Amino acid sequence: MTPKAQMVQIPPGEFVMGETTDDKFADETERPAHRVTIPAFAIARFPVTCREYRAFAPDHSPDEDPALPVVNVSWQDAQSYCVWLTLQTGHPYRLPTEPEWEYACRAGSRTPFAWGSEITPANANFLHDENCLRVGPGQRTPEGAYPPNAFGLYDMHGNVCEWVEDPWRPNYLTPPVEAQRVIRGGAWDYMPRLIRSAWRDWLQLHHRRDNVGFRLASHSG
Repeated sequence: MTPKAQMVQIPPGEFVMGETTDDKFADETERPAHRVTIPAFAIARFPVTCREYRAFAPDHSPDEDPALPVVNVSWQDAQSYCVWLTLQTGHPYRLPTEPEWEYACRAGSRTPFAWGSEITPANANFLHDENCLRVGPGQRTPEGAYPPNAFGLYDMHGNVCEWVEDPWRPNYLTPPVEAQRVIRGGAWDYMPRLIRSAWRDWLQLHHRRDNVGFRLASHSG
């Protein structure tokens, strides 16, 4: 049975992408902060789960809880899934762009996290606090285990890093590196500074990791 993604319609708007001025963990990859206009689009309420991905690749992680976000998928795998799901459903799915992802994560906020300046283990799945004390479960958690942001989106902070469409740029002024693709959101084995709304990193587009998955996007409507 073809999975049907739960999509949330995101309203158009403008926001300041990148570092927050009072964020002590901001770095050069998040600079310069800049204003971006975002057209309306839709983004999945949850990252793609093992259940959904197995409809495309039946042998992928056969022993894992179907409600967990899928991991060990490359950017290329995520692209193939989007193509497959588009053909199966007749609806054009894709990865979100990096500006769309951050706009959706912030959900109208301008603080390091969608909830404010601090985040606790009640808000998101991350492993250590800033004092390197273990506070998280140490593994992925199923969809819906933590509260959503103001747009109704889950796990935008922590649980799994998420591939986005864009090639990596070391900062927002440098040219893109096509073989490297952006990941956002941070993961279950990270600490708070690495799951902030502005945090960004990269992997080679063919790499697979046990803490990297993806989330679907599409046009509005």
